[in-house]
Amino acid sequence: MKCVVCHGEDIQEQHVEEEMRSGKDIVLAPVTCLVCQTCGERYFDTATMRRLETLRAELRSGTIALKQIGKVLAIDPVFAKAA
Repeated sequence: MKCVVCHGEDIQEQHVEEEMRSGKDIVLAPVTCLVCQTCGERYFDTATMRRLETLRAELRSGTIALKQIGKVLAIDPVFAKAA
């Protein structure tokens, strides 16, 4: 298999964290997929895509348990304009 982005041939199965947005939050979903070792392009099989779609639906409905692992901070716009 060749990568459709960079045409590299080093594509390996890896455990990755796919990012999904929920409002202003980012949720990391652990999945296994093929990853191009040259450019990082990810290839998901049908079962993995269905799992990600299910997780997105659970995020929208609020029926999935989430664990906070960090914080995202933003600069107050009042202070950003002063610079």
